[in-house]
This record gives sequence, structure tokens and C-alpha cells, in this order.
Amino acid sequence: MVKDITIFTTGTCAYCGNVKTYLKAKGVGYKEVNLDLEPERRAEAHQISGALTVPVTVVTKTDDSREVIVGYNLAKLAPAIN
Repeated sequence: MVKDITIFTTGTCAYCGNVKTYLKAKGVGYKEVNLDLEPERRAEAHQISGALTVPVTVVTKTDDSREVIVGYNLAKLAPAIN
């Protein structure tokens, strides 16, 4: 089961909006880290994902395992939230 979801975003990222819309449609809550507003967290997003792009969605399960999804990838996001 999902314990926590965090999405690293920017204000100009269309795919970030797609991820947020998808999660809202599924009734799944999340925390958003807007890297435009919190630039000091860019290194954290890069360290977690290995990518220099957004969105980076981190799904933490109740057993504290994590799944990291880079981009708007429903093939990975959908099973991660179920």
C-alpha cells in the first residue's frame, strides 16, 4: 500500500500537470515540491532519480520501499500507486 507520494515539479512542466491530474482523478493525495520555489531541493531530486528532468514522482510504500518514476510514465505510475 502507498504511504506517501512526492512529486518534484517546475511551474513550466506540462508533464508535471499531467501526473498531478492523473493522481487527483484516482483520488490519490501527494506532496508537491516545486523546484522553482525550492531550488535548494534540485540536488535531492537528481540524487533520487538520476535525472535532470521533471516530473520525478516518488511513491513510498508502507514498508518504506520506494519507486521512482521519471516523467509522465503511466506504465510505471499506475501499478506503483495500486
